[in-house]
Amino acid sequence: MTHPNPVIPPAEAQTSVDSTDLLNSSTAGVIVERTAQVRNGFHAEGRKFARMMAEFVNVKQVGVASVFVYEETFGIKDKLHWLIHLSSLEAYEAMVHMGTSDQEYRGNVSSEQVSEDKGGGGWDKIFVDGSMQETVLMPQFWGMYGTKVDGEREKQTSVYQQQGPLTGLPGAREQVPQPVDQLVHSGNCGLLLHRTAQLEYDFRSEGRTFAREAAESINENLPGEATVFVYEEAFGAADRIHWLIHMKSLTTYYKVLALHVKDERIRDLYFQERIAPERGGGTWARMFVPGSMVDVALTPHHWGMYAT
Repeated sequence: MTHPNPVIPPAEAQTSVDSTDLLNSSTAGVIVERTAQVRNGFHAEGRKFARMMAEFVNVKQVGVASVFVYEETFGIKDKLHWLIHLSSLEAYEAMVHMGTSDQEYRGNVSSEQVSEDKGGGGWDKIFVDGSMQETVLMPQFWGMYGTKVDGEREKQTSVYQQQGPLTGLPGAREQVPQPVDQLVHSGNCGLLLHRTAQLEYDFRSEGRTFAREAAESINENLPGEATVFVYEEAFGAADRIHWLIHMKSLTTYYKVLALHVKDERIRDLYFQERIAPERGGGTWARMFVPGSMVDVALTPHHWGMYAT
């Protein structure tokens, strides 16, 4: 018996495009996360369609859009996640135009995806009706959506300093001072933990500060092993924060756990009083709606995964 390779190929390995030409969670100005539930009986067809459409975009839209496919590691089986990395919202318009005018793209979408012995049909037969949803994520920057920090960090962002009209946002890379070769992102990670939490409106500024500081506590202490970027949800729920926690592998999660047990400076982030006494005082726990913090672990898809 051969011993299986324990290393899960990163999402960059899904495409024929060179990694240097791909957008990822550190460089994209916008990420559209698309999810869809594969219908029972069409497990292989669903994954083949997902990968086919991702590769079509990767090849056709170099520098504009890059798409990676993920599976839920421990959550809902056969639920697919596409992370569509875009340079800007303008790039989304280019994607819409491609869907309207590119005949090769339209031909792929409308082609038969199901074999005759299963009744034939297109992609719409593969997925559960109504299960396809999209969430738009934009890299967080200090002062975003009218929130305040300390009056100084807001002015140090490239958004504040940019002259002329704003046409895009810097990638989440701007949030992290570590060098590029120490970053773990959606293209090279072995596990992507997507954490969401809804802020209490009264503490929207304090919550964002905590979100960034909690992310940086991991970035500083696990360079090359784990990198966390913070995003804001656009066009969806207001003041819902998204953390993308990128890890080299599933076992890196143990290192993150140990960090929060052994490092007193990190522990202090979670136990210190962060809300002013005149506002009732309290730790980070008062900043978020109870029960709204949810983690979804994602694994980059590779051929043959889950015996498909």
